[in-house]
Amino acid sequence: MAYDVAEVRGLYTSLSDGWTYLNAHDAPQVPERVSSAVARSFRLASTVPQPEPVRGSHYRQQAGRPEGDAYLADARSAVADLVGVSPERVVLGPDLPALYMALVTAMRPLFRRHTSVVLNNVERPSLNRILTRVDAELRWAQADLATGELPAWQYAELVDGSTRLIAVPAAHPELGTVVAVREIADRVRERSRAWVLVDASSFAPYRPLSFEGFGADIIALDVAELGGPQIAALVFRDDTMFRRIDRDVLQLAVSPGLAGGVSATVEHYASLAGAGAGCRSRRERLVKSMGEAAEYMDHLREDLYTFLGTLPVVHVVGVSGEAAEHASLDRIPRLTFGVNGVPSSTVSQRLVANGVVATEASLSTLLLEMGVGEMGGAVTVGLGPFNTQADVVQLTRTVASLA
Repeated sequence: MAYDVAEVRGLYTSLSDGWTYLNAHDAPQVPERVSSAVARSFRLASTVPQPEPVRGSHYRQQAGRPEGDAYLADARSAVADLVGVSPERVVLGPDLPALYMALVTAMRPLFRRHTSVVLNNVERPSLNRILTRVDAELRWAQADLATGELPAWQYAELVDGSTRLIAVPAAHPELGTVVAVREIADRVRERSRAWVLVDASSFAPYRPLSFEGFGADIIALDVAELGGPQIAALVFRDDTMFRRIDRDVLQLAVSPGLAGGVSATVEHYASLAGAGAGCRSRRERLVKSMGEAAEYMDHLREDLYTFLGTLPVVHVVGVSGEAAEHASLDRIPRLTFGVNGVPSSTVSQRLVANGVVATEASLSTLLLEMGVGEMGGAVTVGLGPFNTQADVVQLTRTVASLA
């Protein structure tokens, strides 16, 4: 079945309030099935269900245990299907900073004298601050200041036998630039046995996930960025990786009530394109559905970049300008732009006055180095699976009115 955006919009009751939401990067809309699942989970998490009379192949209940235990198990299974692995490789946590802190602590036996960790200035500052606490030499990969791209070639110079961990994002959450994680991982493998940790949170709402596609060792995922509950996960490539770290440190407390919404979130994405016929598993439905959604979103992304990019007063960060003119980069449907001579606060106010919800860009070190501060700030737009070409046209007309 082809992607039907009208049907998808019907899955979000919040869209009936009159706003045009273009802030999926900051506050994704929550599907109705997810909010209903979380409400139900909070009601029932502490109750003990009656024993099932027959124990079939899908039996998962432990007699006398709260229903919330099953929600946690279901959440791990859902994340496993999202990535294409078995549930025992999934570690849940309340958010990514907490999981990154636990991972750094669990990997402490690997960080000995004269070891190194490779970070980059594309990663979220909140995660970099945690990773800089490791007891190892820090080495930094740098993004291209014209495009925001993180070149893979530099990892051949940064990585050696002393390297234990390389952290990269799958995509920049505001610029939309997709990182060549597979190429980076291949260069790492040539020089080291270090683990590659990829934050796929910004990438996951738009493309299918897999270890084969990234070539990574650990995939980090913030379920909230999918429009799900405030829960995060680390997914490990192989069970044997747990033998090298202190796994007990990774056992973080997670709300069973919130966990009950993770499976509904994954089911939502598995049904975006009506995938079902001929698909025997949730993973198969996810790959098919996300493939259809990705094709639709890529077309919408092209409209977004084309319509805004043709306005002479608009500067799209990492796209406009001579240095970036001939760059051909893969991008997710997000961008950050400024209007010449107009502060970002004024742009944001004009958008809100016209019923459009976007956000002012965070002034990270990378964006400051790319000149966002000098042009008076910028506004970030992030598309969701429910957005249409009409939304892009409304955005473009509103921005054009500032000329």
